[in-house]
Parts: sequence; C-alpha cells; structure tokens
Amino acid sequence: MSTTILRHPAVAGRFYPRDPDDLRTEAHGYLSQSISNTVERVKAIGCIAPHAGYMYSGHVAGAVFARIELPKLCVVLCPNHTGMGRALAIMCEGSWETPLGEVPIDTEFANVLRQRFPALQDDSSAHRAEHAAEVELPFLQLQQPDLRFVPIALGTGQFELLEQLGAALGQLISQQKERVLIVASSDMNHYESDTVTRVKDHRAIERILTLDARGLYDVVTQQDISMCGFGPAVAMLTAAQQLGAKSAELVKYATSGDISGDREMVVGYAGVIVS
Repeated sequence: MSTTILRHPAVAGRFYPRDPDDLRTEAHGYLSQSISNTVERVKAIGCIAPHAGYMYSGHVAGAVFARIELPKLCVVLCPNHTGMGRALAIMCEGSWETPLGEVPIDTEFANVLRQRFPALQDDSSAHRAEHAAEVELPFLQLQQPDLRFVPIALGTGQFELLEQLGAALGQLISQQKERVLIVASSDMNHYESDTVTRVKDHRAIERILTLDARGLYDVVTQQDISMCGFGPAVAMLTAAQQLGAKSAELVKYATSGDISGDREMVVGYAGVIVS
C-alpha cells in the first residue's frame, strides 16, 4: 500500500503566522501594498524573492508576487541552509502543507527533470527542515488556487552544476504546453552594516539585471557577498536566458534595518522579475 508523502510546515509560527486567518491577512497585506489595479501583471519566466521572516522581508516578496500573473506550475529553487540531505535535492512526489492547505508536487515534471539532469536526487530529507522554499508557498497559494510545484534545494556552489541544472530546466520548460514560473528563493548579503550590505548587494543586482548568470556567480564568490541563494539565482538566470528572457526588473530592495532600525548588522532583500 503506497502512502503519499506529506511534508509538514517546518517554520509556521516562526517565519510566518501558524493561524490560517492571520497568515492570509498578513500575506494579503504584503501583496496589496504593492499593487494598483492599473498595473498589468507580468507573464514572468523567473523571479527572485526573499525568504526571511515575513516581518522583515514579506513586503519585498509580496511586491514580487503581486506583479506576476502566476501560472499553475512553479519550480521553486532554494538554498540548503540546514546542510541535511543531498547537494542537489528534488522532491518528486507528495504534497507540502502550509496553514493555507496542501500544495501537490508535479511528479511528472519532477521525474522528467531528474532524467534530464541525473545529478538531481530525489531526497525529502534536504527539504524537511529547510525554510527557504516553504515561506514562498503561502504567497503562491493566495495568487494561484490551482498551484502545483517542484521544490529543489541546492547545497552546491559549483557553477557548472548550477548551469547544467538551469539548462535542463530551460529545455524542459520550453517543451511544456503551459507556462512555468521559476522562483529563486534568496536573501542577499548577511550580517554586515547597512551601508556595506547595500553596496555589495547592488553589485550582485547589477549582474542579475543584465541576466548574467556567470557574472553573478563571479561577483558573489569573488567579492565576499553572502547571498545565500546565489545558486538558485544562477540556475534560474541560465534557464531564463534559454527561454528567451529579455529583461529583469528590480521591483523592490530593502534591508532588515528598514524594519528593525538596527543598521549595524543587517540582511539585504531584493525582489526581481525576469521576463
């Protein structure tokens, strides 16, 4: 008898509200802050959204997802903060639960991607306690009631592997009948002063805005920019280029200091849409 894998929330009640009504109210608040009825939603290929506690970065993530016409299938690439599981870890079956309900994994898409890029391994342990994909889901659920997704956690900083993943993803998405959004979940520079963080982050953002995956990789690794999700961003940009992306827009930038008032030690957050 087969049992369906259900991943329970790891950070509900910490990064975002556990109560469904509170979560809905808070996330809707961040989404509606950023959107006017006159702005047309973008049929984006990819995006970068932060994954800190909603109190700090929810307004940036909300600004991104409010601007996108969300398709029914999203691939969510995130860093592996926990160090658990494989370095290239996909989940190919089951569902993820949030306080807003369950989101099914698109098993068919996940399995084909794994065949195309065999370095990806089906490994739920890498995802069990990882927050970076989970915190994006409530925003996606609110914007797309029929959401399916494919979660991939990246614990590697090897450019070639990230590029190969992006190429495989781009190729597979190009063969789909439906639109697919690639979400790269990432915060920017960590735990330096607000001034230093803004300078470092904008060096990385410059490369992102020119759709330059290699340039982003080089600037982050050579200039000591602690952008946790540079791997997901490199893979997303590689896929987006292959899918004919023409532009990237910085929708919103902030640091944790904007909320906490502490300018000595901050984390940066960038919201970017690639189309």
